[in-house]
Amino acid sequence: MEQFALDFVPQRRVFTLRELSDGIRASLERGFTNIWVSGEISGTKLVPSGHCYFTLKESDAQIKCVCWKLSYWRLKFKPADGVQVLVRGRIDIYEMRSEYQFVVEAIEPQGSGALQLAFDQLKLRLQREGLFDTARKRPMPLYPRRIGIVSSPKGAVIRDFVEILSRRFPGVHIRLFAARVQGLGSVDDICKGLTYFGTGGWAEVVVLARGGGSLEDLWTFNEEVVARAIAESPLPVISAIGHESDVTIADFVADLRAPTPSAAAEMIICSRRELLDRIQANRNRAAQCLRYRLSMLSRRLQDQAMGRAIPLVQRLIGRRLQRVDDAQERLRAAMRRRLADQSRRLQVLTDKVRWYDIRPRMARSRERLNDAGFRLGTSIRRLLTAQRRKVDNCRSSLESLNPRAVLSRGYAIVLDAEGRVVKQAAQAPEGMRVRMLFERDSVRALIEESPEVTAGEAGKE
Repeated sequence: MEQFALDFVPQRRVFTLRELSDGIRASLERGFTNIWVSGEISGTKLVPSGHCYFTLKESDAQIKCVCWKLSYWRLKFKPADGVQVLVRGRIDIYEMRSEYQFVVEAIEPQGSGALQLAFDQLKLRLQREGLFDTARKRPMPLYPRRIGIVSSPKGAVIRDFVEILSRRFPGVHIRLFAARVQGLGSVDDICKGLTYFGTGGWAEVVVLARGGGSLEDLWTFNEEVVARAIAESPLPVISAIGHESDVTIADFVADLRAPTPSAAAEMIICSRRELLDRIQANRNRAAQCLRYRLSMLSRRLQDQAMGRAIPLVQRLIGRRLQRVDDAQERLRAAMRRRLADQSRRLQVLTDKVRWYDIRPRMARSRERLNDAGFRLGTSIRRLLTAQRRKVDNCRSSLESLNPRAVLSRGYAIVLDAEGRVVKQAAQAPEGMRVRMLFERDSVRALIEESPEVTAGEAGKE
């Protein structure tokens, strides 16, 4: 009986976390793939890797959303906080945080298409900046001989353009800048082509040409970068994009808009054989529509063939890219903590070094040196004053004993030929030459008369 009871005990199945996450993801993918969800965007965050994270919310519910880099690049309407939108995508699970999220593949504002809303927003902004003003636009040359065209070298547009120009005006020079006019890299190619002709100095006018298509196909010419490149071009620019009914931002910014590339060729060069040109343009337009139709069918066939493999690869890549984003966030947080620790250590070391700073001691020594120098200067001045006073006293004594001071009162000193002082008249006989010294100068004199010597004086002698 015990053996029978043991046989009916249910076996426990233990799931690993990975198995549990994969099972939940498989269940969600079966029921919530390629669905549309409405709500209001909040907390938009564009990380350096190019992925965009935000929250879709309403009054009593919310869900975290992620838009991978490639999907974000394709969005015609970029997510912004406070906008009521419709998002298309699928439910996925992020096993690192055990939470589900909505992987966004397309966004449309509720009430209008995303492309049309983005078109209107950019058009209004550029119009306010004055890029559409007629006064800003450059005049077209009357008879251009050198024409630059930015277009795809593989399409019918360039062939039609060259053919019409050659027929209407033989001998005109045309230079093509090969550029992608649709898809990834087309915006950079268009801008490079405008820069090439604008800085080269060869062309007289530049033509932007592309065949017709849907709003999505022509979106390259609705990009803000292309519009500003047209406005900054030093050469006149003609916009020849799509059919006559197709309108792009480039048409408003360009100096001249042509309904079609063929019409642009007709507008550049003076008309000739108008009827034949019109027939050829219609034929080219029909061939272009056929090629476009074949291209769209080929693209649809390719999408159907790869439709099963691409979503799986994108999911695997998306989960790994999300891990990279989390790792980057942790790395930035760790770097901020490390920098904060290093800053605190630097402050502690700075405080320690300040105690051993020699500059305060040098300042005190400099003050003592300045005081000593001041006292030394004072002592030297005092000593010089005393010595100057002694010199003045000696000068006064010398001036009182100076014989020239006596001479200044009118006296003179008589010297004989040998320089001896003549003190008596008897020492200066007649005919003797003497020298007489005055206060400042001297003269030579001749004794003409010798004084008589009295008997008394002779006896004294």
